[in-house]
Amino acid sequence: MKILVAMDSFKGSLTATEACDAVEQGILLADKNIEVIKKPIADGGEGTVKTLVDALDGQIITLDLNNPLMRKIQGYYGIINNKTAIIEMAVASGLTLLEENERNPLYTTTYGVGEIIKDALNRGITDFIIAIGGSATNDGGIGMLNALGINFFDNEGKKLEPIGENLININSIDLQGLDKRLIEANFLVACDVNNPLYGPSGAAYIYGPQKGATKDVVKYLDEGLKNFSLKTSNLLSIDNSQIPGTGAAGGLGFALLSYLNATLKPGIEIVLDYLEIEKLINNVDLIITGEGKIDTQSKMGKVLSGLGNLGIKHNRKVIAFGGMVENKLSLKEYGISTIIQINRRNLSLADAMKKDNAKLLLRDSVKKYFKSKNA
Repeated sequence: MKILVAMDSFKGSLTATEACDAVEQGILLADKNIEVIKKPIADGGEGTVKTLVDALDGQIITLDLNNPLMRKIQGYYGIINNKTAIIEMAVASGLTLLEENERNPLYTTTYGVGEIIKDALNRGITDFIIAIGGSATNDGGIGMLNALGINFFDNEGKKLEPIGENLININSIDLQGLDKRLIEANFLVACDVNNPLYGPSGAAYIYGPQKGATKDVVKYLDEGLKNFSLKTSNLLSIDNSQIPGTGAAGGLGFALLSYLNATLKPGIEIVLDYLEIEKLINNVDLIITGEGKIDTQSKMGKVLSGLGNLGIKHNRKVIAFGGMVENKLSLKEYGISTIIQINRRNLSLADAMKKDNAKLLLRDSVKKYFKSKNA
């Protein structure tokens, strides 16, 4: 029997690689004759850089950059195949980089994302994968664009600081300084939301409050995004503002699509493609996956639903193990035939999430499952 083990991380507890190792141990303790193929996986959000770099023998690049409030920090990105950069925008412009009392999308910027792209260009990179979840920003991506050479001006010709507050003040956009190397670059954006740039279901109204925006600020930012869209449309003769996903990461999706000709795609699809998971599924008898918390969110473009759909396509059984599982949850229509909660010792959540405990819980749950099948 041959089994594909494709685990996501158990956030705050186990990396995807550690989870795969624990599952492998459990399988082999139950039956040492089973062949195990391990593929740590991510959904295109947090952990995507490490997952793809580890799986494809890439490298991690560290660099100094600016955080959402233009404070210097050390960031990182990955390079695979010597030509593709893997970037998590949250490394430079993420909400977790700020204290709670600092969060206000009027004043945050995606400038640091542009700095990462520029560093990769300096290393000869031509292909980019950018995961754009977890942002602290609502600047429409003008910070990133500014770092890459685009300048924004008000109606008096004054150069604007690229923050959310100034979207409403944009009167003209100067592309002359745009890094010419971007013409040859290709951008694939891991985007798991369908929000347009502005409007009732746009970036500001849906995500602004969780980034620290009050009702008045949300309305102001939405008007700013609409203004930026109008100025972009006048300049480029295109209007991408209502395309699903352009409202991701405070409008960063819009900037990437409009100015860098990016392609927006669900993150899990990108990861599955790069890891060539579908080819592996053709040669295995069973798929095991899992993540720290399995709930209704697991249906929405995540690792479980992505692998489950491939299981349906290729008629392969998919089993999922989770640290916590929502009561009475079923994912059978998404291709997950069995869901198993690993914390069966009634440990507290804090104790269950300790790395050594989590490894043992996962290993022993897998062992018990396969022992029961072999009995």
